[in-house]
Amino acid sequence: MTSIERNVAIVGAGLIGRAWAAIFARAGWNVRLSDPHIPTLRAAPRLIRDELHALARHGLADDPDGAVARVSIAGSLREAVMDVAFVQENGPEKVEEKQTIFAQLDRLAPPDALLVSSTSAITASRFTETLPGRARCLVGHPVNPPHLIPLVELCGAPWTSPEAIDRAKNIYREIGQVPVTINREINGFVLNRLQGALLAEAFRLVGEGYISAEDLDHTIKDGLGLRWSFLGPFETIELNAPGGIPDYCARYTGFYKELAAAAAGPDVYQSPNVERVIAAWPQQPSPERIAALTQRRNERLAALAAHKAAQTENIDPCKKESKT
Repeated sequence: MTSIERNVAIVGAGLIGRAWAAIFARAGWNVRLSDPHIPTLRAAPRLIRDELHALARHGLADDPDGAVARVSIAGSLREAVMDVAFVQENGPEKVEEKQTIFAQLDRLAPPDALLVSSTSAITASRFTETLPGRARCLVGHPVNPPHLIPLVELCGAPWTSPEAIDRAKNIYREIGQVPVTINREINGFVLNRLQGALLAEAFRLVGEGYISAEDLDHTIKDGLGLRWSFLGPFETIELNAPGGIPDYCARYTGFYKELAAAAAGPDVYQSPNVERVIAAWPQQPSPERIAALTQRRNERLAALAAHKAAQTENIDPCKKESKT
């Protein structure tokens, strides 16, 4: 990809859009920002600069000032998408608004530019069906905060071309993200379905008094979460039985069948269970608390990202080529 082609439009300059801007700019792309809310748009470059310098403190950005210089505010959506190879949309989570935005993007962006939505819940088929360029449209769902958690879920509509998926995957890899492909549309994609299953059980266990909310959080952050930071669920169970996954299935799936037969239902998110969960959390939300916890989360995620980047053991030793 030539330097001329390394232009990206970030449509929506809120929290997720700013993170995408930092990611692309850090990777050497020219970033144009667009947002209909002028105060949000004007504040974005300063906040992106702050994020890039925070990344640099952890060794996650080589030239933050150079990256900041590649970020500019576009005077209009038309200007933002001019001569871009990629558009990352970060608008409101409303189908009607996605339909409007993508109709504009499909009309204004170069015909070979990829049009990608950061939506966390709306499948691409719901807002791209009538577009002439619908084959180049897909979802690229990040994890918050995207500049510190690299996963991106790629999910096309039935009419999204395989070539568009492949191009998006290559671009995300180039800018340092970890793209995974959802083979066909499903509500919630994969990450939120996994998160939702865990969250529903957490709501039930706390709401029904089996454990305190604080101790449940310790169960994840000081238990399961430690190995989940570098192992997936299948890698985990492979190591939890002498004979790997087949042995694990033979030993433990009877127990898991019992759990699945009585899985938490939608009532855990309804009254009175929600009120019990809220009452069980000892902290009161405030803007100051949320801001402080967000900063702490980002600092710890940056440190973890730097640690993982420094490791060479991430390569599967069984896949290393043997030397003679």
